[in-house]
Amino acid sequence: MKPYQIELLTLDVRPGVHMESQSGLQNLRPRIFGALAVPGEDDRAVAAIVMHPTSNFMAHYLLGPLAQRGIACLGLNSRYAGNDTMLLMEQVLQDLGAGVKALRGRGYRKIVLIGNSGGAALASFYQAQAECLTAHTYPDGLPTHLSADDLPPADGLALSAAHAGRSRLLAEWLDPSVVDERDPFLTDAALDLYARPYGEPLDRGFVARFRTAQLQRRDRIEAWVDARLAWLRCQKDMPADQTFLVYRTHADPRLVDLSLDANDRAPGSIWGDPRAVNYGANSMGRLSTLRSWLSQWSSRSQADGPDNIARTSVPVLLLTHTADASTFPSTAALWKQAAGDRLAEVPVAGGNHYLSNQPELIDLSAQAIRDWVDAAVLR
Repeated sequence: MKPYQIELLTLDVRPGVHMESQSGLQNLRPRIFGALAVPGEDDRAVAAIVMHPTSNFMAHYLLGPLAQRGIACLGLNSRYAGNDTMLLMEQVLQDLGAGVKALRGRGYRKIVLIGNSGGAALASFYQAQAECLTAHTYPDGLPTHLSADDLPPADGLALSAAHAGRSRLLAEWLDPSVVDERDPFLTDAALDLYARPYGEPLDRGFVARFRTAQLQRRDRIEAWVDARLAWLRCQKDMPADQTFLVYRTHADPRLVDLSLDANDRAPGSIWGDPRAVNYGANSMGRLSTLRSWLSQWSSRSQADGPDNIARTSVPVLLLTHTADASTFPSTAALWKQAAGDRLAEVPVAGGNHYLSNQPELIDLSAQAIRDWVDAAVLR
């Protein structure tokens, strides 16, 4: 494989929400950071950005393999890297836009956004807004102040182990057996997913009741958030936002029943024992502010992946990890239906969610992106 070099990038972005960082410097002069893998041969035909709303992608597994194949690849972090408590998806668009501008400024003629895991919905949201800006307000009604200049469009979207979006994910993972939102341990036994041995097929009637109750819990939380925000805004000298906890956010029946949405996965979670993750002190969506919950996790989130990708016009590649315990055949079907004839799918047979200890599948994925870029983006 060809040699490459890593350059560290520091990019200025516009200030966001007051006190979204405890660092005064970061709050008043926010910067984001990235690692750019540059091929040894100076070819500015194409570059890629791989980014997630909160994960640190500066050491992403695709950076080197893509650079070795002639594609400069920027692993870019958002301002919320490592902490999504105050995350507003609409502001992450500004961060991703800063990355696209930086690569355009270096002379790269084509830009591809790689949406890995939760980055898939982000990339789709970005491209939809870059092509036609509609997100003028946040879900809570305040203005985003986004402009078309913030969001130069990309030329293609490559999705890998692609979640459909944070709002869909939480709706599928919320534990509906929670009895009291203030107590993580009180449980309705009739809806307790983890009261039976893992691996046994679940009664389909139970699954249907479980799914309905998940949405009901989501809607109750959303109604409380709306009411709390309205109360805050009616009070004199009150803060514009507050934090709150959502307990037990990792209870998808597919984690324990492999016959549901069957693929090549093993029982359990991508993070280990699902019951332990569900009751953990820290898990997906555990701590949020009112505003960030509406932007990320609620039914009114504007960052739904398939909905947004349907509004784009660029070529799409879908890398389907067939042993993923976090994305499933139904997830891939949502992407394929939304993107239609623009989408090309490449199965990553046996691939787990992170391609952990699967170097041959990392190479397969990188080569699939290279082949797709040549066939669909550079044509």
